[in-house]
Amino acid sequence: MNIIEKALERKADKKQEGEQAGGGGTQQELGFKSVADDLLTRESAAVDALETQDSGVISGNSRVPHKQKGKTTSSPPKIDVKINFANLKDRGMLVPDVSQSQLAEEYRIIKRPIIDNINGQDTNGIKRANLVLVTSSLPGEGKTFTAANLALSIATERDKTVMLIDGDVAKPSISKLFGIESKKGLIDLVEGEVNFQDVVLRTDIPNLVIMPAGKMHEQSTEILASGAMKKLVSEISDRYKDRVIIIDSPPLLAATQGEVLASLVGQIVMVVESDRTPQHIVSEAMEKLSSCEVVGCVLNKSRKGFGMGYYYGYGNYAEE
Repeated sequence: MNIIEKALERKADKKQEGEQAGGGGTQQELGFKSVADDLLTRESAAVDALETQDSGVISGNSRVPHKQKGKTTSSPPKIDVKINFANLKDRGMLVPDVSQSQLAEEYRIIKRPIIDNINGQDTNGIKRANLVLVTSSLPGEGKTFTAANLALSIATERDKTVMLIDGDVAKPSISKLFGIESKKGLIDLVEGEVNFQDVVLRTDIPNLVIMPAGKMHEQSTEILASGAMKKLVSEISDRYKDRVIIIDSPPLLAATQGEVLASLVGQIVMVVESDRTPQHIVSEAMEKLSSCEVVGCVLNKSRKGFGMGYYYGYGNYAEE
């Protein structure tokens, strides 16, 4: 006999006693009814809590939570990172008050084919189209600048959210750019030392979350090439169809992690510094991207027209 049954039985006994005493049990009955109702309410709340609990999916040793459907909450989401927009603006970044600027228009041009490929991924044959790697041949060409601005631009879309992942685990720059102090991130997640929700940081831009690179590790290439990493990105891609995952990668000719990450994504944005990076260097870097059939090229720091020239194709590599 559970606690509810015992309460109801006790209620019946009390009622019978009250009737035998000449109807003096009315007050007792009402008081006991409130106790029984309270127990029922608590039991119902406990069931609801179990039904809505986020059980998650294990990815390697990591936990990627299920998306909850049809659940609403009255409390606002926790903000982990408050973005210093003045600092970003000083660095020439895309911030809300420059939404009508030339920079904003350039990134509209850059993001549109990426989003079109994501929206059409069920028919165009692009696997994991919502996983986008931003890389370059050499350091200093502007890949982090491009990855961050691309994320900020896509975050203004009405039906897309963005996860910006710092995949440059040897020389992480995203955390510094956005003023993030967290030391946990991608490497810790793949290693199974933290859960997914511990390293996905909500920003005060509603559609943007950031995942830092995490701890420094001498075997970071092997970690990123592991089965746990492959399972993680696959689950993120499949579970969050409306989310664009942008990964800031190490330069292809400076670190091996870039080539490893390129094998995991559906689209690649190759950043080339105008008037500085020789064509043979770009060609050498492009050879490391053979695993991905969709490669776009951003011509950064260009003095002609737009600051960025953009080429996008299927199975074609840009030669700027």
